[in-house]
Amino acid sequence: MKCVKYLLFFFNFVFWACGLAMIIVGIIVQVTLHNTLMIRDPSASGAPIVIIVVGVIIFFIAFFGCCGAWKENYCMVTMFAVLLTLIILIEIAAAITAYVFRGKIKGIVRDSLNNMIEDYNKSVPGFRDTVDKLQEGLKCCGVSNYSDWDHYGLRLTQVPDSCCVNVSKDCGIEALSKPTKLHSKGCQAALEELLQKNIQWVIVAALVIAFLQIMGIVFACILMRGIHSGYEVM
Repeated sequence: MKCVKYLLFFFNFVFWACGLAMIIVGIIVQVTLHNTLMIRDPSASGAPIVIIVVGVIIFFIAFFGCCGAWKENYCMVTMFAVLLTLIILIEIAAAITAYVFRGKIKGIVRDSLNNMIEDYNKSVPGFRDTVDKLQEGLKCCGVSNYSDWDHYGLRLTQVPDSCCVNVSKDCGIEALSKPTKLHSKGCQAALEELLQKNIQWVIVAALVIAFLQIMGIVFACILMRGIHSGYEVM
């Protein structure tokens, strides 16, 4: 029982770290969606806000678990087990919702990229720098391909310099007539590939967190039974 007590305390420290990590990740995703990708659809904020809220809840639940385990407080350990169970149910619901609406996310990204191209010339330099960094970083051009920029400049064959394979000043002038100089991949496809590459790490992290949460509930129930039966843990 003493071992269970310290294991529960250790798991709660891990929960606390996971909660803090989720808050940070949620904030980064929110900032990236609205500053880097300039996504204006308010529904895009749903996922990062859920991540932040769940992170905050886990952060405080870990407090109940740590204090309850250390002080052998039956009520606090029970509260920890109940709240952690609710968190698991919320996470399952969020995963199902994300799967159901996965097609809408692609539409939001596509519409946002189209808006970025339409607003490129009409926006402040900071906005154009963001679009250029996106295209340079992902080695992409346009939404589907470089032809999305066909009405970009005064010349019909001009594209932003960030579309060039070898970026240099004014390299985008007359570039549509020499497409080999441009990135052939569209930014929508590049973003989808980036997500595909990282989704496996997200799945692994989710499985690890789920395992830790289930083990936390198990240890909490064992400790609750020990405390309730009057077992002297210390």
